[in-house]
Amino acid sequence: MSKILSAVAWPYANGPRHIGHVAGFGVPSDVFSRYMRMAGHDVLMVSGTDEHGTPILVAADSEGVSARELADKNNTVIVNDLVDLGLSYDLFTRTTTGNHYNVVQELFKGVHANGYLIEQTTYGAISPSTGRTLPDRYIEGTCPICGYADARGDQCDNCTNQLDPIDLINPRSKINGETPEFVETQHLFLDLPALAEALQEYLRDREASGTWRPNVIKFSLNLVEDLKPRAMTRDIDWGIPVPIEGWTEQKTKRLYVWFDAVIGYLSASIEWARRLGEPEKWREWWNDPEALSYYFMGKDNIVFHAVIWPSELLGYNGRGSKGGEPGGYGVLNLPTEVVSSEFMTMESKQFSTSRGHVILVSDMLARYQADALRYYICAAGPESSDADFTWADFVLRNNSELVAGWGNLVNRTATMLAKNFGEIPPAGPLEPEDEAVLAAVRAGFDTVGDLIGRQRLRAGIAEAMRVVGEVNKYLTVTEPYKMKDESQRERLATVLHVAAQCVADCNTLLAPFLPHSSNKVHLALGGRGEFMPMPRIETVEELDPDNGAGLDFYPIITGDYSSTPSWSSHPVTVGAKVEKPTLIFTKLDPAIVEEELARLGS
Repeated sequence: MSKILSAVAWPYANGPRHIGHVAGFGVPSDVFSRYMRMAGHDVLMVSGTDEHGTPILVAADSEGVSARELADKNNTVIVNDLVDLGLSYDLFTRTTTGNHYNVVQELFKGVHANGYLIEQTTYGAISPSTGRTLPDRYIEGTCPICGYADARGDQCDNCTNQLDPIDLINPRSKINGETPEFVETQHLFLDLPALAEALQEYLRDREASGTWRPNVIKFSLNLVEDLKPRAMTRDIDWGIPVPIEGWTEQKTKRLYVWFDAVIGYLSASIEWARRLGEPEKWREWWNDPEALSYYFMGKDNIVFHAVIWPSELLGYNGRGSKGGEPGGYGVLNLPTEVVSSEFMTMESKQFSTSRGHVILVSDMLARYQADALRYYICAAGPESSDADFTWADFVLRNNSELVAGWGNLVNRTATMLAKNFGEIPPAGPLEPEDEAVLAAVRAGFDTVGDLIGRQRLRAGIAEAMRVVGEVNKYLTVTEPYKMKDESQRERLATVLHVAAQCVADCNTLLAPFLPHSSNKVHLALGGRGEFMPMPRIETVEELDPDNGAGLDFYPIITGDYSSTPSWSSHPVTVGAKVEKPTLIFTKLDPAIVEEELARLGS
């Protein structure tokens, strides 16, 4: 059994999340985490809302509220959406807690003490009309590297290289279109060149492991070739104070949101342990070199998770060219794998909340089943290449695969059991076709499990559905619905017992992908209780109220996943009562395609 840290990208709290977001970080991480628990590993799945940075201030200004009020509102929306989607966090928290402030400041002081934060003069962008600092992400212009016309001030979405706003050609403010003024300002920079050799060694080791997706490792290694110091403070009054003498007193200097956000994986682990009443338990996932950690996000976050975060950790551990000693948290583990998904578009266009070309998670789940969305993301999502969500494909996959394949198998099996026996009957002597289908389903535990464990969810769910197809073929060949004579009673019982066992095993194979429906299938076959544990929302009290951003109480996502079933065949219970089933999945009217396109204005 291994310790597995499932580190899930922190959704930004400047607004509700859309389905493209959860396709990148949410569903893939949950499928993996659920499977790893079923396979017997000790999983810690953590995340939270990312609530600092100027975009929060800009959004708050536009709504006429404070940054704190905006973060609270969107945190509540996001928490509810992710629970409704069934994401099984051990702790989903937020970056405005006192615990997070403490952990971030400890890491910053540790990196600084080891010499990997250096003071430099740079140029900051100012809005001529307001005099306020413009954040990097709110400045656009032409990328000096690839020529992309809408590059951001911190990164080009086209070539994904890191940028500084002053590097942009013809820079402009995204807020009002004006040309920013650049003025000198002092900041603390992460000395990436001093960490480059150690970072490259780490990435080469990960490349040799062969586990990272090729595009992620190649892109990361390319970045190391030309590393420059990166500013880790900002001219802003919303964020974590700089915990260095001479800087703490400067009320308009705060830590860069991307320095603090990635530390959330550690701070959430520490908060989880503290709330558990075992404040040092987090070390089992962070200090044990045998522990494994997997980071889930979209490809626009590769820079921060494969370069910036490992560099912060290396600096804290004292492993760069300047040496140093680990801080009080000890030697912290670097990511085992950065699991980056590609981008999802919608009807061949980029998601755009401002233009209304979007479907929010809450709207999707209000109209359609959560597992219908989860199925689509797993079967057709942006795993290793960009993917386009279309309403026509969503309806087609739901009806022809989920309903006609898996839903039909469950329904016909439970219906025949209820009609002929009212329970799961004992099996008589097995025929070759019975043995063959049972063996085919049991083999799925190896094939599907291997694919999920290697982050190949599209292939994994396709293999599970192929196994479902084998069981449907078995019922077509054996024709139990034609066994009406009393002399066929024992054979009928055997076929339906075998079918029930196959359905139960297929339900286990599909449970990481489709946890909501797995509980319904479990009940349809006479099971009791919850098959796959689900997350819940709790309101908790702030642990460190004197060092945070003014929280008293806040919602978290957590859950008790100790009853997660094992990744294996579980014998069905002879005599378990089976009643006429209700439909597990909802067949969608093809007319919704036009309805949804009309909502988009298409």
